[in-house]
Amino acid sequence: MASATGIVKDYRYLRHETGHYHPESPKRLESIYKMLESPETAGKFVEVKPRFALEEELEMIHKRSYVKMIAQSAGKDHTYLDPDTEASAESYDVAKLAVGGFLNAVDGIVKGELRNAFAFVRPPGHHAEADRAAGFCIFNNVAIGAMHAIRQHGMKRVLIVDWDLHHGNGTQHSFYEDPRVLYFSTHQYPYYPGTGGLQEIGRGDGMGYTVNVPLRAGPGDAEYLRIFRRVLQPLAFDYMPEIVLLSAGFDIYFRDPLGGMKVTPSGFGMLTRVLMDIADECCGGKFAAVLEGGYHLGGLTEGIKVVLDEMSSATRVTEADLRRHEGEADASINRTIETVISQIKPYWKCFR
Repeated sequence: MASATGIVKDYRYLRHETGHYHPESPKRLESIYKMLESPETAGKFVEVKPRFALEEELEMIHKRSYVKMIAQSAGKDHTYLDPDTEASAESYDVAKLAVGGFLNAVDGIVKGELRNAFAFVRPPGHHAEADRAAGFCIFNNVAIGAMHAIRQHGMKRVLIVDWDLHHGNGTQHSFYEDPRVLYFSTHQYPYYPGTGGLQEIGRGDGMGYTVNVPLRAGPGDAEYLRIFRRVLQPLAFDYMPEIVLLSAGFDIYFRDPLGGMKVTPSGFGMLTRVLMDIADECCGGKFAAVLEGGYHLGGLTEGIKVVLDEMSSATRVTEADLRRHEGEADASINRTIETVISQIKPYWKCFR
C-alpha cells in the first residue's frame, strides 16, 4: 500500500478574488501554504499538480446551462452569483482548477501512488447546487470527486463525510436518491443554509443514505468524537465504502468567527483518526479530503497541521485516547445520537 500523503497546492487558487471584507479570502490559503512551506513541514508531502476539470466532468453534477453561465463570468471583474458569492475575472478557471486538483488527488489514491491526500483549494464547494452558486461555493468539488470515483473508477460505494459548520446542501441534493454515495453531515442547526434537518434521510433508492446530525451551538471534541464513533463508524462498517471523502471545514474550531462550536486542533486529529480507521478497515486506507470553510486563520492552519500529521502517520491517536476523550462527552449529546439512529434504523442492520 502506498504510504505517501499527497497535497494539492497551487498559488493560482489565490486568484479567485472575493473583496476586502469577505471571510473566504485568499489569505486562508496563504496562511496554509506558509505552514506547508515552513522548515518543519516542507518536503513531507507529495505535491499533486492540479489540472483544469473538463466541462463534461463539471456536468456530472452541474447543469450545462449553469457551467456556461459561470464561464461567461471569465474576464469580468464582478459577477454576483448569489448574495454571498461572486466571481472575479479568473474565478471560472480557478474553480475548474479546484475541481481538477481534487480529481487528481482521487486518481493518485486509486492508482496506489498515494495513501491519502488533502486538496487545499478554493473556492470551496459543498453549497454549490446543480444550477446555482451558494455560500462562497461555485462548483461542488467533493460531489464531482464522488461521481468521478463512480464513473472513472467503477466504484459502487463512496462515503462523503462533511464536518463543516454549515450543512452541505449541494452535496446532499446531488446524491439524495443515489445509494452509491452515503452522505454523512454534522452541522450547526438551524443555521445557514437551513437544510440538513433530522428527517432528511434520502428519497427513493437513496432512503437511509443521507444522514444528518443537526447540532445546536456548543459541542466540542468529545461530543463530535462520540457522534463519529457511535453513528458514523457503525454505518461505515455496514456500508463498506470503496473510498472515504471528507468535506473538511475548519469553522467548527472554537474561535471561528462564523460558528458556535468548540472543536480544538487536537479534536480535528481525533476525528481524522476515526475516518482513517474507517478507510483502513473498508478500503485499504483510501481517503481524500478537500478544504471547505474555516475563517480563523490560526485555527485553520493549526487544525490542518494536526490533520496532516495524523494522515501521514507522523502522529497516531490511540484507541485508548479516543475512548478516554469520548467518555468526556456531555450526556446531552446522547439524545441527539439516539434521535439520528432512530431515523435511519430501518435501513441499516448495524442499528437494529
